[in-house]
Amino acid sequence: MSEDNNDLLYGLEQRIPPIPAFFSALQHVLAGLVGIITPPLIIGATLGLGEWLPYLISMSLLASGIGTFLQSNRVWGIGAGMICMQGTSFAFLGVAIAGGMWVKAQGGGPQDVMAMLFGVNFVAALVPVLVSRFIEPLKKIFTPIITGSVIALIGISLIKVSVINWCGGEQAKDFASMSNIALGAGTLGVIVLLSCAKNRWLRLSSVVVGIAVGCLAAALSGQFHFSGLGDSGFRMPALFPFGFQFNSAIFLPIALVSLVCILEAVGDLTANCLISKQSIDDVAFRARLKGGILADGISCLVAAMLCAFPNTTFAQNNGVIQMTGVASRYVGRYIGVILILLGLFPQFGELLRQIPTPVLGGATMVMFGCVVAAGIRIITQAPLTRRDMLIVGLAFGFGLGVEAVPAFLAHFPPMVGHLFGSAATSGGLVAIVLNLIMPQDHAAVTRRRDDRAETL
Repeated sequence: MSEDNNDLLYGLEQRIPPIPAFFSALQHVLAGLVGIITPPLIIGATLGLGEWLPYLISMSLLASGIGTFLQSNRVWGIGAGMICMQGTSFAFLGVAIAGGMWVKAQGGGPQDVMAMLFGVNFVAALVPVLVSRFIEPLKKIFTPIITGSVIALIGISLIKVSVINWCGGEQAKDFASMSNIALGAGTLGVIVLLSCAKNRWLRLSSVVVGIAVGCLAAALSGQFHFSGLGDSGFRMPALFPFGFQFNSAIFLPIALVSLVCILEAVGDLTANCLISKQSIDDVAFRARLKGGILADGISCLVAAMLCAFPNTTFAQNNGVIQMTGVASRYVGRYIGVILILLGLFPQFGELLRQIPTPVLGGATMVMFGCVVAAGIRIITQAPLTRRDMLIVGLAFGFGLGVEAVPAFLAHFPPMVGHLFGSAATSGGLVAIVLNLIMPQDHAAVTRRRDDRAETL
């Protein structure tokens, strides 16, 4: 193993034995499970699709598994060849709900809503497929300053979600009770303690053990009550079971969000490369970006056919890689298989769904914090000029400001609120615009090239 990989137990291309691979994959699944099943829950509940919610959740898990497996293998240039867990971005929630409401206003029923949404999502999946073909000309846009800012903003947004879960969840009657805080803190403490251990087995299983200890503590304190696994043993998927419909008025906003999500995906892929000890400034890196975005698009096509919402690369797994030291892309295959089984056999998903929310909140806190740290690391890999400081400062200021005070966009058209309501989207777009219009400091650029040449 090279010197650069000393803090990794398993490098990107290293094969990993089945048992540690399974434990590592399970930790990724636990970290991303809530993010995968929450979008269909929110969209389905808002649009009155309650009867089909179990099916939508199962198909979301199945589509995520297929996409994750695709990303890890990198066959025929499809996939980044890294651990890239797939799931629905929360950026799609607003436009999906708005589109469904439009169908209902036209007199459509729940099945018409799903036929329209998944038909439009299928066509919109062509956006990342087409953009992936033009990654090379876009490399001037996706600079370390921009991608690092986007990654850090994603991590900060995720930390907010983690804290809400730690407190018990948004609708919890005992929100922020001392019992919830103690439960999350205990889970977090066990994970941090084990992740600092020199024994690789303790480090590999830190998240699983931490969550198991948290569940045990919740059961002993009366906060965890197992409620069974349901009756359904196997759920057979079908392609477009509700039909296929298309409307250009619904397509346009979803296509725009797909374009915005590519920016987030580029940031996540860049962070994954950095954490996995791969270069983020060469031809191989751009090939990974190209394959990763293409796999995102194909994953969205598969998701639409299975009646799952659009998939994109998640940031959560970057924190798990950094914490466990396992970057082997072969773990992605295990993650994919686990998610596929969760989708085909709903009992497994129901078992994981019953993990107490404060336990998940405490467990994900350290992972999401690592995502922020990865973004900062990308931003500061070279000395920042005054121009860079201004871009980063305004990206953070605008992104966090809009997310903290959503009323800032209240008097804009609803589409603007849907597109720019998240910190990563608004901050990332501000960074891109400033990077294009602000003049470069040529002396600083020359010094950076000299410094980079000395390190090679």
